[in-house]
Amino acid sequence: MLARFLLLLALFVVIARTFWRFIDAVVRGASGPAPQGGRRPGPPAAVKMSQCPVCGTYVVPGKAISIVSGGSPIYFDSEKCRAEYQSR
Repeated sequence: MLARFLLLLALFVVIARTFWRFIDAVVRGASGPAPQGGRRPGPPAAVKMSQCPVCGTYVVPGKAISIVSGGSPIYFDSEKCRAEYQSR
C-alpha cells in the first residue's frame, strides 16, 4: 500500500513538472524570439536624472524640455519653468 502511494506520488511529481515546463515554453515562445546570445533583456539601464532649476522636479533628460546655456544643457519639466528661467 505504501509503495503504491509513493509510486503514484512520484508519477504525479513527474507529470506536474512536465506540464509546468510545457507551459513555461509556450509563454516564452509567445513573448517573441530571444535576442542574440539567448538571453532575454533584464530591467532597463538606469538613467541619470536632472533637476529642474526652477521648481526642483527631477526629469529624464531624453524626455525633458531643454535649453543650452553656457555650453551645457539645462533641463526643465514644463514650458512654464523654461519661460520663467529665461525671464530671469
